[in-house]
Amino acid sequence: MKNYLTFAEENINHQILFHKLKHISNIQTGIFAKPTGIGELVYLQSKHFDEYGQLHSVLHSDLMAEGISEKHLLKDGDVLFAAKGSKNFATVFENHNEPSVASTSFFVIRPTDKKVLSQFLAWFLNNHNTQTLLKGQAIGTSIPSISKQVLENLEIRVPSIEIQKAVLQITKLRNKEKSLKQKIETLREKQIQQQIINAIK
Repeated sequence: MKNYLTFAEENINHQILFHKLKHISNIQTGIFAKPTGIGELVYLQSKHFDEYGQLHSVLHSDLMAEGISEKHLLKDGDVLFAAKGSKNFATVFENHNEPSVASTSFFVIRPTDKKVLSQFLAWFLNNHNTQTLLKGQAIGTSIPSISKQVLENLEIRVPSIEIQKAVLQITKLRNKEKSLKQKIETLREKQIQQQIINAIK
């Protein structure tokens, strides 16, 4: 991991271009529909994801395809951004998932510039600084919402593909490290509690 950090520190300020999101992607809203429980498509909703954008539900086709425009069918690499509520995560749709459409909870961001990776775009949107910026421009009180205009005009730092991949690898390793630490802590806690129980028997 240290090697990746060194690489990023030495190169992160080189070859970085600034783009507004609307200049490197197409952004459209999800659709309003009423799932029937059976069908050919998955109606993706924010409830299917945790606050980090990871799927935590088994997906089932619950929406009929009749009347659904092809332009709303999600494609591999589409970035879903949850614009409503307090959890404004971004996640990448992958083609191994069931044929799906996004609900109105999401904006569907489809990159049009090959110089930006979908996974990097999602990482950027999930970054703490970006989240703070977007939340600061949300409207509404009970259910805050980030508008399409705000998202379109968001400026993104786009480094080279090589650096984007390095950033994603660093993030992957860091998340793995945090997961391992959490597992170790859980096992340590169980061990200590068992020792206490044994001591008072």
